[in-house]
Amino acid sequence: MQQTNRRDFLGLGATLLASAALAGNAQAQEKNHCETPPKNRQLTLVKDPKRVLSPSTIITSKKGKNYNPVVTLNGWTLPYEMKEGVKEFHLIAEPIVREFSPGMVVNCWGYNGTSPGPTIEAVEGDRVRLIVTNKLPEHTTIHWHGLILPNGMDGVGGLTQPQIAPGETFIYEFTLVQSGTFMYHPHADEMVQMAMGAMGMFIIHPKNPKEHAVDRDFCFLLASYDVAAGTYTPNPSTMTEFNLWTFNSRTFPSIDSMNVAVGDRVRIRVGNLTMTNHPIHMHGHTFEVTCTDGGWVPKSARWPEVTTDVAVGQMRAIEFTAKYEGDWSIHCHKAHHTMGPMGHSVPNMLGVKQDDLTEKISDLMPDYMYMPMGKNGMAEMQEMENMGMALPENTLPMMTGTGPFGPIEMGGMFTLVKVRKDQPKGDYSDPGWYKHPQGSVARKSER
Repeated sequence: MQQTNRRDFLGLGATLLASAALAGNAQAQEKNHCETPPKNRQLTLVKDPKRVLSPSTIITSKKGKNYNPVVTLNGWTLPYEMKEGVKEFHLIAEPIVREFSPGMVVNCWGYNGTSPGPTIEAVEGDRVRLIVTNKLPEHTTIHWHGLILPNGMDGVGGLTQPQIAPGETFIYEFTLVQSGTFMYHPHADEMVQMAMGAMGMFIIHPKNPKEHAVDRDFCFLLASYDVAAGTYTPNPSTMTEFNLWTFNSRTFPSIDSMNVAVGDRVRIRVGNLTMTNHPIHMHGHTFEVTCTDGGWVPKSARWPEVTTDVAVGQMRAIEFTAKYEGDWSIHCHKAHHTMGPMGHSVPNMLGVKQDDLTEKISDLMPDYMYMPMGKNGMAEMQEMENMGMALPENTLPMMTGTGPFGPIEMGGMFTLVKVRKDQPKGDYSDPGWYKHPQGSVARKSER
């Protein structure tokens, strides 16, 4: 059955079909994943999952480190222990519940209670030991995406190692021979496990702390999901029709902003484990791509950009000097990736007269409230949200977010870089909305 969602409610035919399809789809998924009635449904595939609600960005202290720690948006860095000169990390692959934004929680698979998993951070030349315990309901492995390492540590189940069965623990150990921006994810039943959110970032700092030094270093993963309205579990069989586009499994306006000071040299690292490319665009500044999948880009090979395309499986690090105060948008420039849950089989209602549509639908479905929209554009969606229009269970508005001048009408892969003159060094707290100097804001013409 084709999945439907509220954007399919825009036309009369879609409205009638969606009512039945949405209910049937929700019931089918819930029947597959729990046996309790909808009001008492279990939100995960396991008895007592870890729940991560309102995940905040956790700042790692620089104390005792010869590098500037990376800041993972709405995430954290995995701690390690030193064991006889080896940095030892522990990863637990497990089902978790992730809040994508208030009003929507999703059954995910992740590591150490979060999806994406915690960022692994180390230094070129380190010997690392990664102890992986599998608490998923099926076997798994971990592939260290982009790392140069011994073949037997590459993490491809059945090819370079046995699968890690549920309940088993495997050890990966190798020396880091490069620096840059990398990722980790399963190389076992990838279609399911990555669709459920099993992934994370792996940052390796240069051995010489003066190389590629920046004042603020951020990272996040691009992840996409297909979660039908009224359900809680992503559909792992989806190949193109995703309805949730996220930075680190969070959607705007619940993605933390990147807060920097004027004069800071800023790096933003992005990894893409979705099934499509993402042109990442930043407002207000030009930047350079300084690091790719293969390592650091020589200065002679860089050029100024405002948009860089991050293809499937790629990593990109961009850098800029924060010169201009303000709240600057950074987002995927595919317009439907900066919206909330939506469909693709949507009737085109632009310019369509809908004056008598409500009455006709009310005659057919007396108990159904239909609000015609889409004649003049989709901004009406946020107007409906602001009026308190009820949404289907466990889903998000298509457009949302309120700024100092009104509705922002965004969602999905969208957040802000906030640049301030008075942002203290090492302070990543949100400074609030930018206060524009008098006379510097576009205004309505009085002519």
